[in-house]
Amino acid sequence: MQERGSSKRQWCRRAGLAADAFGDDTLLLERYVASGRHVEIQILGDTHGTVTHLGERECSVQRRHQKILEESPSPVVDAELRARMGAAAVAAGAAIGYVGAGTVEFLLAPDGEFFFLEVNTRLQVEHPVTEEVTGLDLVRLQLEVAAGAPIPDHAREPEPAGHAIEVRLYAEDPAADFLPQTGRLTRLAFPDRGGLRVDAGVESGSVVSVHYDPMVAKVIAYAETREEAACVLAAALREAEIDGLKTNRDFLVRLLEDPAFIAGDVDTHFLDRPESAVLVTPLLDEDALRAAAVAAALSAQAASRAAAGVQQTLPSGWRNNPSQDQTIEFVHGEDQLTVGYRFDRHGGLAHVAVDGEPLAGDVRLLRAEPGVVELELDGIRRAFAVRSDGGAVHVSGPAGQCDLVEVERYPDPAAQTAPGSLLAPMPGSVVRVDVAVGDTVTAGQPLLVLEAMKMEHEIVAPDEGVVTVLSVEAGTQVDAGMLLAAIGEAEA
Repeated sequence: MQERGSSKRQWCRRAGLAADAFGDDTLLLERYVASGRHVEIQILGDTHGTVTHLGERECSVQRRHQKILEESPSPVVDAELRARMGAAAVAAGAAIGYVGAGTVEFLLAPDGEFFFLEVNTRLQVEHPVTEEVTGLDLVRLQLEVAAGAPIPDHAREPEPAGHAIEVRLYAEDPAADFLPQTGRLTRLAFPDRGGLRVDAGVESGSVVSVHYDPMVAKVIAYAETREEAACVLAAALREAEIDGLKTNRDFLVRLLEDPAFIAGDVDTHFLDRPESAVLVTPLLDEDALRAAAVAAALSAQAASRAAAGVQQTLPSGWRNNPSQDQTIEFVHGEDQLTVGYRFDRHGGLAHVAVDGEPLAGDVRLLRAEPGVVELELDGIRRAFAVRSDGGAVHVSGPAGQCDLVEVERYPDPAAQTAPGSLLAPMPGSVVRVDVAVGDTVTAGQPLLVLEAMKMEHEIVAPDEGVVTVLSVEAGTQVDAGMLLAAIGEAEA
């Protein structure tokens, strides 16, 4: 009885809050679905009273309730369930006299029950997957019905064929809780292959700013089967050249190749599962990273020789009596890679190593030109495209893309960042500062809050220490890389 009374008091309290906020104490109860799927129905209505549906889209893979991957048809919706969901969506559209293209969204429970979420009265980001499986041009249809034309016969009950998957390529860092990224996209190029469609709002040279959503492109693959569509899309993302910004490309490839996704075992909490944590790890393993670093080094030496005034045909560092390796250093994330190499008398590789360790297996140099390197690793020919952009080096190989930064041989000491410095991860505005110079802080303690792209990001202390520098205050506009604060060691 005590528990029931407590529940009754809670309901009365909530009704009072509703009355204060909205002038109505009515409470609506919603069914809790522990492992639901986000399935939506594309509808189309005209001014003549006709409302029809064009099938469903599965949009369950989400982060922070924002869709990442959409596909059509859903791997769990059969003909009977499609008919029921479609009828419910059409009834909703007819009830409000809907005209145009729109989407009725549902939460689908494992037992086949579905519950209304909302109606989006517009074309959505994911509409291309419906276009691919139905062959319809939804933009054209929307314009035609807006002009008063009836829905054409071929669009009233289309027969979907094949499977389409769309992913949203974002400028964000999945390993940092999908933190948005800003800056110049120096190169954006996708392979030209059948079944691939790219809808992009930016191009090479465009700037991704804090003022808009950080989505770079929608990449869509169509094939006869779901497995084939996932394979085509993953391969296209691996081969894409995306320079200048960190994106979620590696995450998307891992997602498309994940066994649970391939099996269709997803729901709206898919990315919250412990086993999904691996999806945010980099795509390249240690061997692929080392091979990419070697390709970057060999391309750099080829470019150096091509720009030489004399003896361009001699490889760099060549000696009559071989003495030591030529070396070049790169930074990859928090790791530093030192590539050492030495040519033989015939222009081949006499020796090549990364951090003093030779590459695994037999290595042969087949070609080394500015921008192009071909290696034979244990009998397998591997081609690498190398693009340099200032100090940044981007290497595209069979395993995917690797982004490196070449370390200057003689760096300017004044350009070095002092230990304990905290730099702005992106342009934005400081909305709150929680510490002052001289304060003692602990590891993980919030120092300030930076707002960018409609999101707030806490800047926290990396270690225990004392705030020695605080170069911003509330309202300060900062650029990426700007010094925000510095933490020094606490005195004993």
